[in-house]
This record gives sequence, C-alpha cells and structure tokens, in this order.
Amino acid sequence: MQGVAGKILRVNLTERKITTDEPEEDFYRKYLGGAGFVSYFLLKEVPPGIDALSPENKIIYALGPMTGLAMPGATRNCIGAKSPLTGGYSKTEVGGFWPMEVKKAGYDAIIVEGRADSPVYLLVTNDGVELKDAGHLWGKTVMDTHDTIAEETGIKGIRTSAIGPGGENQVRYACVINDLKDAAGRGGLGAVMGSKNLKAIAVRGRKNPQVADAAKLRELTLFMNKEYYDLPLFNPSMHDVGTGEHSMMISGNAVGNMPSHNFRDNDFPTVEKITATTTMDVYGTGMEACAACAIRCKKTVAIQEPWNVDKRNGGPEYESLGALGSTCGVDDLAAIIKANELANLYSMDTISLGVSIAFGMECFENEIITLEDTGGIDLRFGNAEAMLQMVEMIARREGIGATLAEGTKRAAEILGHGSEEFAMHVKGLELPMHDPRVKQGLGIVYSFEAHGADHCAGLHDTAATQPSAGFEHLKGMGATIPLPANDLSGDKVANQKASHLWSLFRDSAVSCQFVPWTFSQQVEIIAAATGWSYTAHEALQLGERVATLGRIFNLREGIDSSQDELPKRFFNGTKSGGLKNGGIDKEKMDEAVHTMYAMMGWDEHTGVPTRAKLAELGISWAEEEIPATVA
Repeated sequence: MQGVAGKILRVNLTERKITTDEPEEDFYRKYLGGAGFVSYFLLKEVPPGIDALSPENKIIYALGPMTGLAMPGATRNCIGAKSPLTGGYSKTEVGGFWPMEVKKAGYDAIIVEGRADSPVYLLVTNDGVELKDAGHLWGKTVMDTHDTIAEETGIKGIRTSAIGPGGENQVRYACVINDLKDAAGRGGLGAVMGSKNLKAIAVRGRKNPQVADAAKLRELTLFMNKEYYDLPLFNPSMHDVGTGEHSMMISGNAVGNMPSHNFRDNDFPTVEKITATTTMDVYGTGMEACAACAIRCKKTVAIQEPWNVDKRNGGPEYESLGALGSTCGVDDLAAIIKANELANLYSMDTISLGVSIAFGMECFENEIITLEDTGGIDLRFGNAEAMLQMVEMIARREGIGATLAEGTKRAAEILGHGSEEFAMHVKGLELPMHDPRVKQGLGIVYSFEAHGADHCAGLHDTAATQPSAGFEHLKGMGATIPLPANDLSGDKVANQKASHLWSLFRDSAVSCQFVPWTFSQQVEIIAAATGWSYTAHEALQLGERVATLGRIFNLREGIDSSQDELPKRFFNGTKSGGLKNGGIDKEKMDEAVHTMYAMMGWDEHTGVPTRAKLAELGISWAEEEIPATVA
C-alpha cells in the first residue's frame, strides 16, 4: 500500500500489552482513516451500554492518507471515543506536528483500551513502543508534562498529545492537547484519557510512507503555497490574525450572531474589545503554523500584567473569544486570554467551558446558585475575575466547579429549579459560537449530527446566500442553489447534506478546513497519495458511511430522534439586539430535520438507517447493532 503506513498500533493498558494490526487495503479504501476509522472501531469494538469513563471504553487516535504529506492542511488527526459528556458518539480533529510524527513512526492509528493501574505515558518511535511511568507527571500542566518528557527522553523534536489536571480529574469536557496549544476539543476525550491513567502519547518518527504520485502532490502543494491568499475559499484575515477578525465579530454582533450572556442577549456593545484583531494589536507576538503549512493561522500572545501568559501556549481563536468572553458577558481581553491559556494548560474545551460558566452565571442571576454555593464568588455576567476563578475550580472539581465540570446537561439535572432552560446543548454537547437563529441550516446539522452541536460539520449559511465561486464547488457534492440564511426548505437541507458529507470525508482524509482545498482537489490528493482510482462518489459515500455508523452507535446507546432538538431558547428571539424578533420556527426546523433523515437514507420519522442504505454503503454488518426497540 502507498500513502498509508499499513499498521494500527493497539495498546491494552490493563494488561500492558502492545500489538499491531495490519488491515487489508480494502479496509483502508472503505474507511480511509480519521473519522472513518473512529466510526468503524467504536461501533465494532466498544461494548454497548458501558460507562464512558470505564476501562471498557476505547480511545482512537486516527490519521488519514493526507496526514504527513508535506503540504498545507495535511498534518491532522481525529480522536474518538464514547463521550463522557453526551454518552454517545464522539470524534474531534486537531492539528499541530504530533500527527505527522505518528505517521513517520509507522502507524495510521493508535487504539488504547483498558486502564493502567498507575499513571503512564506511551512513547512511540521507529525503534519501538513502550509504556513509561507517569506518576511524576500526574498533576502537571500540559506544558510541564511536555517539557519533562522531552528532558527525560532526550529525544530532539519529540511531540506530545497530552492532558492536564482537567483530564486527570475527568472534567466531562476535558480535551486532548497536541503540541501545547492545539486542542482536540469537543466531547470530553481528555476525560477518557484521564480515566485510563494515560497522561500522554509522546512520538518521534523518521520516515513517511511512500506515495504513488509524488509529482502530482508536489504540483498541488506548489499551487496552494503560491495561490492560497487569492483563492475564493480563503479568508485573508486567517493569515493575519486567525479566526475572529475585527469586522467579522462586529458585523456578527449586529445581526445577533455574537453569543452573549449565555445566548440570551447576543448583543454585546463592547465586542470590538475582544476581537482577534484587537488581540493581536495589543498582545500579539506572531503567527504560527502546523507542520508544512503556509497559512500560518495560529496566533500567539504574551502578557506580563495583570496575569502572566506564555506565548508557547498559543492564543484564543474566535470560539474561545466568544465562549470565555461575550457568552460570559466579559470584555476584559487579558482575562479571556488568561482563561484560554489555563484551558490549554489544564486540557479543557474552551467552548463547553465558557458555555458551562455562562450557564452558572445565569443560574446565579436567577438565584438557583447562591453565594453559599459559589463560596462567596459573585458569579454574575461580566465578572472577569469570577470567570477565571471558575476555570480553576472546574479543572480541580472544587465547590460549584464540580457541578459545572459535568457540563450543562448534567449540571441542570443536578441543580433543577428550571435551570434546564439555561442549558445550551444538543445531546449534551454545548453550542459553539454560531447561533442557529442566524444560521438556521447549521441548526439542522446541530440537531441531527451524531456528535451534537458541531459547527465544523455543516455549511455556515451566511457564506452561501449569493452565487459565488466559493459556492460553486459545493454543487459537485449535491448542493442546489444559494439561499437566505434563515431558509429551512428542502433545498437548504440538500445544501447542508452536501456540506456535511464533505466535512466527514475531509475528517477522514484528514484535511484542515482552513486551507482552501476544493473538494475535487482533496479527492485528487487521496488518489495521488494512494494510487487508487479514487472518485468524488467514493468520497461522498464515505461521508454517508461515517454519518450512518455514528447514528447507529447513538441508537445503540439510547440516543434517538427525540434528542435531535435545539434548546428551547432558540425558538424565541433574544432579549435585545439583531435577533430580538428572530426565533426559529420550530415546526419548520422539525420538518427540515426529518427531511434530512430521508435524504440520508434513514427512516423519515425515526432517523433509523434503512437496510437498503446499509447495503448500499457496504455496512450491512451494522444492522445487528440497531436495537430492536427502534428498528
């Protein structure tokens, strides 16, 4: 095989046993890598009904054929497990340098199961794989963990994928951090690592697998390196400030797409204080990139006063600026930057973290949480110091932080007294910083997607309201016509399906969405790397396969169509601002979700994949995983 290493590393922590699988080429072509591998192995190998934080769960770190190629956007991996946050299917992607090292060390995936009897980390090189004691690393931040491993191994250029205290303490939205600042953010996969006593996976590799058509890959790489800035799918501000550029956040606020005060208001008059442009103007130290990428979209920042922030820990992107800033009513940029750094050091998803704190703030202002509960902290919207204190308390599961560490769904169940009205989640996964009242088609994806409210899994409606070169390439995937952002017609469903399948193919490849590769170019890259006569049809069918396996996993775990719902708040307008009269029509949203079921080849009423669709996708084996109660 070409373009892939041909090996999957398996680690059983309970038995301290390390083995290697060598799947057939047909398996690689069918599931590709990344999200494809995650979906297959979760459904095939994770027993039904287990506790996500038990040894029976498995965590899968999966690369794709693009991983390791010396081209922009090709150094990413997908991580998946049963989610401790949602109790269902979970996968998330992350970049940096770590994924390339895994490929160079000779593996396409690492599957970890069981639980070590004491803290360990995994060391992977071309010379071998070994489990090493991590007792001295337990309790350390991600940065201190990396530095200690680098020093004690003496391996120059070693890369780590690690957790901090948030993962160790099994905060249900703890994440996994590659290379100090790149977060596999969503779903609580860092908590799964913590439950296994797995502190880190440290890797250094020396050799990439051979590719089928190096000349074609070189041609595509040179094109992207030279032309990316002027391509229609590229936002030039990405190169300058990363996500969250000044005009984007200000215009978003004007139309109600700048979540504030726990999505209650979406009207944040001081938004210009917390944009990425302001961040770079005031605290920026430069822009960095993942391996072999010309885009350089990652901001770095440094602060001395009032809080020290080390530039090695990166800087806040749009989601963090919104979640830790406006969603909490906070416009103190230094505090937001410090909270973002703490989230990286402690390994916590900034989206779920910020939304959980905002939930706590709204509960406090409605007297569901009291000063006695908070230990005297005035947990009101806009209190930057309180927000920072909550980050620390959540990571350590101290006081009210232990409740908020459960995520908004479970926290509302604990607190009661109507607090569920303030819990902004789908299936337990907190909403990102894109309001479905503005981007209503994205709300369809939030509702039905197996992982929950995932802003990377569908088309952002505001980018597809007019004919454009950017929209044109979507037609090759089944999109119909540009439509208003608040449209919920069958045509909008078709557009979202096309974009969703593309995203799942991309997450299997694994490719970065910020690099302006077109769909057809990504298909060309797979063909050139592997030598397969890979087609667009195969790519979209792979997307359907991933979505359908994720759907069946959820059905098996008791997550059915009744949970394909947005929070009630989104069916009403905001308290003020551009969405004051902008609630979603629930009847239209419900119809759109059921139309999506039908377009996906699932039962229109229940969302259960049909036998015919499973056969078409070559996964008839998955039918036996569908519970008889929903079949």
